[in-house]
Amino acid sequence: MHPYYHPLFVEFLVYFNDNQDYFEGHEVLEEYWKSIPGYSKSHPLTAYILLSTGMYHWRRGNLPGAFRTINKALQRFTSLPPIYDEYKEVVDFDRLIQDVVNAKKEISIEHSFRAMEIGIQSQQLNELVQTTAQNLILLTAGSDEVIHKHMQRDRSDILKLRNEKKKSGR
Repeated sequence: MHPYYHPLFVEFLVYFNDNQDYFEGHEVLEEYWKSIPGYSKSHPLTAYILLSTGMYHWRRGNLPGAFRTINKALQRFTSLPPIYDEYKEVVDFDRLIQDVVNAKKEISIEHSFRAMEIGIQSQQLNELVQTTAQNLILLTAGSDEVIHKHMQRDRSDILKLRNEKKKSGR
């Protein structure tokens, strides 16, 4: 199975492309990434996680955070080692890179948020995305629930883990 056909990547595409729920997309993709044996920050999925995070920051007006994370996403997308070539298939990878470059430029000159879509080139993946979208309860794109989603979650366990990592120097 191509890694983009994994149910969590398909779900990510629904959140990213359909209702622009970048927070939820980040969450499901992080779950997928962490399920991969020996996962590391050099894995291509981290570029998508960063892209989703950057889009979330941009829409909320956090331009420094958006620029930083979009830039990291771009660096990871453009420096994929050959072992990850399959991650350049099935989606319109060239368009994705160009869209990320354009987003970075727009953020740097403080343009208003502009959503982007990850182009899907595979009919099979497109059908999976459409079926998955019908089976998810999606919040309305652009709603306060989507835009400020991090404020609605109990993230105490995540914050605790982050503080523990800071204390241990990792």
